[in-house]
Amino acid sequence: MEELSLCESEKRLMEIIWQEAPLESGRLVKLAADKIDWNKSTTYTILRKLIAKGFVKNEDTIVSVIIPKEKVLISESNQIVEESFSGSLPEFVAAFFGSKKTLSDEEADALIRLIRENMEGNG
Repeated sequence: MEELSLCESEKRLMEIIWQEAPLESGRLVKLAADKIDWNKSTTYTILRKLIAKGFVKNEDTIVSVIIPKEKVLISESNQIVEESFSGSLPEFVAAFFGSKKTLSDEEADALIRLIRENMEGNG
């Protein structure tokens, strides 16, 4: 899977875009000023970076999403597992459980269901 990485400032602007898109670039500038205290120049600089990376497009002053948030979250999660746990999902889960001692019945059922759905041989 391709790595879809965003720096912190890009993430901040993408959060607004994911929530509001499609939107006019002028409205994006206003939202960025209101929500994250950015000026017009900063917003357009980061927007240009996001366009160059292929995350969004700006056609006729309308900013729209190319790469959805879910796809970025999946990529980031896979990257954490690869870099921090040598690609071992069980080690990642063990580390997670190290900080969370108990699961609700609903959480346990959901995890069991996910494991069963993603086991090899389930077609």
